Amino acid sequence: MPFETAFSLAGLIAMSGWLLLLASPWLPNLSDRIAGVLLPALLSLGYLALITVPTETTGGFDSLASVKALFSHDQALLAGWVHFLAFDLFIGAWACRSARAQGTRFIWVVPSLPLIFLFGPAGLLAYWALSAVSRLTGRTHHGTSSPA
Repeated sequence: MPFETAFSLAGLIAMSGWLLLLASPWLPNLSDRIAGVLLPALLSLGYLALITVPTETTGGFDSLASVKALFSHDQALLAGWVHFLAFDLFIGAWACRSARAQGTRFIWVVPSLPLIFLFGPAGLLAYWALSAVSRLTGRTHHGTSSPA
């Protein structure tokens, strides 16, 4: 499969997961299974395929210059992108599950989801901060399916 096609396919897979996360208050089990497990696993399999197919690349992980050289190759760059897509989606799904388990209203989770998608670790920090504020202000509910 051409790398451009694989890039587009990986993006569609990830986006479908993120859309499902936005519906997670109404479809928690489906969201947990598909966006939290199935789609990250599928992306991870794609990543595994990209890193195990032999290629003639230069670079490595021993210096910033080596990483730059490594990611100058389309296959390695795509593998890195799929890596981010898989992990960010997994963390987004974890945030939704964690919030439900803590009784945190979904409205407190929503701002962190695009940050997790776009900026990974910064979004995770935002989720933790919003979750803490929610707990401190008592903005929780006692059910698992209330979206507000």
